Amino acid sequence: MVERDAISWNTLMSGYLRQGDADAARALFDEMPRRNVNSWNMMITACSEAGLWADSVGAFNQMRLMGFQPDAATMAVLMSACAQLGFMSVAKQVHGLLQKGCGEMNCHVQNSLVDMIAKCGCISEAHSLFAETHPKDVVSYNVMVSALAQHGHGKDALKLFNEMIEEGLQPDAVTFLGVLSACAHAGLVDNGEHYFESMGTTSAMEYSDESKRYRKTLAPPAALLFLPALHIPLLLLCFSLQAMPASPSPPRLRALRRPLLLLLLLLVVVGYFTASASAAGELRQVVGSGADDGPFFEPFNVTYDHRAVRIGGQRRMLVSAGVHYPRATPDMWPSIIAKCKEGGADVIETYIFWNGHEPAKGQYYFEERFDLVRFVKLVAAEGLFLFLRIGPYACAEWNFGGFPVWLRDIPGIEFRTDNEPYKAEMQTFVTKIVDMMKDEKLYSWQGGPIILQQIENEYGNIQGKYGQAGKRYMQWAAQMALGLDTGIPWVMCRQTDAPEQILDTCNAFYCDGFKPNSNNKPTIWTEDWDGWYADWGGPLPHRPAEDSAFAVARFYQRGGSLQNYYMYFGGTNFARTAGGPLQITSYDYDAPVNEYGMLRQPKWGHLKDLHAAIKLCEPALIAVDGSPQYVKLGSMQEAHIYSSGKVYRNGSMAGNAQICSAFLANIDEHKYVSVWIFGRSYNLPPWSVSILPDCENVAFNTARVGAQTSVFTFESGSPSHSSRHKPSILLPEVGGSYLSSTWWTSKETIGTWGGESFATQGILEHLNVTKDTSDYLWYTTSINISDDDVALWSSKGVSPALTIDQIRDVARLFVNGKLAGSQVGHWVSLKQPVQLIRGLNELTLLSEIVGLQNYGAFLEKDGAGFRGQVKLTGLSNGDIDLTHSVWTYQVGLKGEASMIYAPEKQGFAEWTGMQIDDIQSPFTWYKTMFNSPEGTDPVAIDLGSMGKGQVWVNGHLIGRYWSLVAPESGCPSSCNYPGAYSETKCQSNCGMPTQSWYHIPREWLHESDNLLVLFEETGGDPSKISLEVHYTKTICSRISENYYPPLSAWSRLTSGHVSVDTVAPELHLQCDDGHVISQIKFASYGTPSGDCQNFSKGKCHSSSTLDLVSEVCVGNNKCAISVSNDVFGDPCRGVLKDLVVEAECSSSSQTKEPQDDM
Repeated sequence: MVERDAISWNTLMSGYLRQGDADAARALFDEMPRRNVNSWNMMITACSEAGLWADSVGAFNQMRLMGFQPDAATMAVLMSACAQLGFMSVAKQVHGLLQKGCGEMNCHVQNSLVDMIAKCGCISEAHSLFAETHPKDVVSYNVMVSALAQHGHGKDALKLFNEMIEEGLQPDAVTFLGVLSACAHAGLVDNGEHYFESMGTTSAMEYSDESKRYRKTLAPPAALLFLPALHIPLLLLCFSLQAMPASPSPPRLRALRRPLLLLLLLLVVVGYFTASASAAGELRQVVGSGADDGPFFEPFNVTYDHRAVRIGGQRRMLVSAGVHYPRATPDMWPSIIAKCKEGGADVIETYIFWNGHEPAKGQYYFEERFDLVRFVKLVAAEGLFLFLRIGPYACAEWNFGGFPVWLRDIPGIEFRTDNEPYKAEMQTFVTKIVDMMKDEKLYSWQGGPIILQQIENEYGNIQGKYGQAGKRYMQWAAQMALGLDTGIPWVMCRQTDAPEQILDTCNAFYCDGFKPNSNNKPTIWTEDWDGWYADWGGPLPHRPAEDSAFAVARFYQRGGSLQNYYMYFGGTNFARTAGGPLQITSYDYDAPVNEYGMLRQPKWGHLKDLHAAIKLCEPALIAVDGSPQYVKLGSMQEAHIYSSGKVYRNGSMAGNAQICSAFLANIDEHKYVSVWIFGRSYNLPPWSVSILPDCENVAFNTARVGAQTSVFTFESGSPSHSSRHKPSILLPEVGGSYLSSTWWTSKETIGTWGGESFATQGILEHLNVTKDTSDYLWYTTSINISDDDVALWSSKGVSPALTIDQIRDVARLFVNGKLAGSQVGHWVSLKQPVQLIRGLNELTLLSEIVGLQNYGAFLEKDGAGFRGQVKLTGLSNGDIDLTHSVWTYQVGLKGEASMIYAPEKQGFAEWTGMQIDDIQSPFTWYKTMFNSPEGTDPVAIDLGSMGKGQVWVNGHLIGRYWSLVAPESGCPSSCNYPGAYSETKCQSNCGMPTQSWYHIPREWLHESDNLLVLFEETGGDPSKISLEVHYTKTICSRISENYYPPLSAWSRLTSGHVSVDTVAPELHLQCDDGHVISQIKFASYGTPSGDCQNFSKGKCHSSSTLDLVSEVCVGNNKCAISVSNDVFGDPCRGVLKDLVVEAECSSSSQTKEPQDDM
């Protein structure tokens, strides 16, 4: 028998393709034992003709990897595929290959190349290639005219058309459609009528011979794609009216020509947006785009209806993850974004921080942590969308709510009301951001990720305080935003009177009962508070994963469409960005991704499973146009059914082909309840929602946590060596009266130290003097004490006192250079007894800000420092009012002004070796040098031994530190998730400092010789400071054999390969990136008891558990184990069994087996 060679295989493939059976051709290609270039070309063609453009490009890439050189036929098909997809990275490859000789560069190929480049969004490059095309034919011009029209360059398209006429080329139907499209997009109706009249005959509706020849290699002309079937007869009617001979009757008909043309132009425009909005089912991300390239997506439109936001014309159920880019460093961004995506997010949400981007009026900053464009492009590169909350008021527990302090100095300004100076500055900044996003092509219709944006922020909470001026301002802000022509929807959160064109949204712990102010708007939850912030001296809030999941499930159950976690990653308030009053440097927020960029388990994993379950329900959720079918299941139990048809509550859904998903809720806080629906019983834990993607099987219940528990640890990463046994102390030894020269000190000057100090009468407001360039402002005056005063105090046994009506946030009083007392609070009074001496005494007040007010009305009037009267009481001649005395003012610290913390300034700083007396010394600068801990784990510094101050590493201000202790009471021994949550419900850390550990980003560290500088206000012991790495050391999980099958099984179920009922549950374990499971510390399949780090075996136990789990998991970053008798055997028949595992993670570099030298 003759062996089939490549030619015979190719011939058979060609036959299938001629019959239009692309699937059979592709199947044959997969069976081919040997292939040649023609085989690959046929495969690429088969994919293209089936409309599988991405597969076509994928086949081309595979062809090159296999060592086959593409030829002219390959290039022809590939250019059409790239044009359809907008894959600029592949288009550049094609262009490069053509330049190297893979195909003849004739007019035909040049036209296809121009078409491809234009449809990839690079109109200027396409125009350059067009100019290089010689000779040009009618198709050359058609391609370029359509491209210019599609990209909004209508006048340029018409100019090019005129050049075509001057060249003597005859326009055809494609030319006509391109010209009309140009007129439509540019609003040039008169021009459209002129060109319409100049074409004049129905022959213009015919394709030229050139267009017919090239139709296979050119993607359909833009304008033609946008014209539905109705438009072509309308064109023919217009031409017929134009061509009629003069007679009494035709002029009346001919008068219809202009209205018909206007209608046609309108249809062209509508057709354009319709075509963009109905992009094939699923949005395509452009492959190969890096953080500096674009577009990142095939351009798409964003609209909305009453049910959902529409992405490319399709309703979507969207999960959004809140990430504030300046609260992490740029090196952290990719990992954080990737963790959001892995956790099931579709969207990243972020605020814009005005004071970070415009620190001085008209001076903009978009570098380092404030490199907004870089952040947005990284989001896009992960294939995620972006929700940009421009504000520009943010709140966000950020200093001054994001407002720049210079704003309050503008004459006549009032924030956030109908005030012209404020509105002018607000509009300037918002326009700056919008224009930047447009210039970088980051809006969805430009191929970017931005799908939503926000103007203002929670204004409805305070609008009433401004009266009618507040109402006018809100309406102005909405119209100003809409006038920026961004092409995507705008949001106003907590704004029940938002205009019709603006989406009003919900911010709260629960938003399942929220409805927007119009039936034309979808239900959106812009801030799902999955945790809370912390204040100095307070406990740490914690929101259980079960309650977070319950709130989210209820939101989608009751008609929600987009939900955003505030926060998904909280991060750090680096430098002086923490808001006020008195908010801590950490902004961890109990978020699913913690401050260091690590997964907080089980919250992250539990919510990931929730998101997967919701995505399984998405077809049903978007299919229901009105309200879901509601079923009352009990006094506090209910079901919402989303289905493409009527569902009978007592009937089985087995074998039913209709789309159907259901949510079963038990809002009882105390009782487990069994409910009957769909012909079967479902058990619902208290305060929980069960999700049934097929209206039959439960995929997820919010109260049953299947994710692992992770236990974070801080372990030593010595500044000079690596140790896993004890913390690395920066000052390891104390020898006699002299401490190690590891530490140096420098005393801060109390009061006036020079520089730009000045004297004036009266108490000045803090911010008016400092402009927020420093937390610190010194006030110094002198008072003369007489013999009579001293005699009075001696005879009465009393002391004088200094009183201040109101202070914020911290006030310190010095008498003759010595600290006499302090007060902490938000506009609280101060009364401090003082020790004065006979003669002249120097009184110095230090006002300290710990974050400017970030929330509320009239922020510009809040200010800082001292209010009311400053008095000295208890003198022989009565009280002395010092309010109007002459005070000398000094902004900031001398060490700040000299940049004592900067590496480049160390040669000018006055440091001395630290002595024993320098420990616990207030108003002292400390410094040391250290080497970075080994590895890549996040680094933290323990400052629990210090008092209050600020800390710098290599010149970077980490932030404020303060070892203020939380009250002993207020933290429950355990946290029960059922019931409505508030920020005080599940607090922890009572009786401990609110924050002891401070994040030092790896990005700010060198391998060695790192400079650590602290300014200590109240006294601390630097010898006990430790530098440590932060990672997940212990991971635990418990899964019952009756737990739900893994959610991945549902995707196989939809393919018909498996029944979800037959799939066993799985236990999953995962260490941090760069770590592996080094040891299984406990494993039992049976009836184990206890909690993580305190497990014990029960009477029922499979003896093989530890060995089996160790074999699967040890040495791996993650592992999955099926929980069934098939794996472990059945140690006790008829008993419900659990698999419990506790594992230990270690750095992968430490667990590598040593290899013998060979």
